[in-house]
Amino acid sequence: MTPDTELSDRELMVSRLIEGPREAVFEAFTDVRHLSQWWGPKGFTTTTRTFEFSDGGVWEFTMHGPDGTDYPEWIQWIEIRVPEMIVLVHGEGPDDPEQFSSTIFFEETTDGTRVTLRSEFKTKELRDRAADEYGAIEGGNQTLESLATYVAGRLE
Repeated sequence: MTPDTELSDRELMVSRLIEGPREAVFEAFTDVRHLSQWWGPKGFTTTTRTFEFSDGGVWEFTMHGPDGTDYPEWIQWIEIRVPEMIVLVHGEGPDDPEQFSSTIFFEETTDGTRVTLRSEFKTKELRDRAADEYGAIEGGNQTLESLATYVAGRLE
C-alpha cells in the first residue's frame, strides 16, 4: 500500500519530508516519550492517560489548546508495520460517531523520510467539517513541522 495522490471526496492528505532516517522518524512517532514532545499543531500540548503501541492498542490523551481548551482524544492502532506504516482510528473516544481512519506512511528517500498522513472520513460532510471548521490540513502540516523540528533536534 502506498500513499498515492488520488483522493476521494472523503479523504484528506498531508505530507512532509523529514530529514532523518526512517527508523528515527518512526520511533519519534510511536514512542510516547517522544510524542508528548511534539504532537499537535503549534501552541498545543498533550497529556497522555494511556498508551499501548500495538495492533489493537489504544492511546488516550488530552490535547490542550493555546486558549486553554482541552480536547479529549482517542486513537486505536489497527495495523503497525515497523518502520513503514501505521493504520489507526481517531476520535474523541471509542464510541465517537465522527471517528475517522488514518494511514501514516514512512517512506525512506535519499533525503530523509517522507511522512504522509492520509485520513478517510465516513462522509464528505465530516471531511469538509474537519478541513473547514477544525483546520485539519493546516493542523496536520503544523504537526509534521513539529515532528521535523523534534527529529532534527534529536539527531544533532
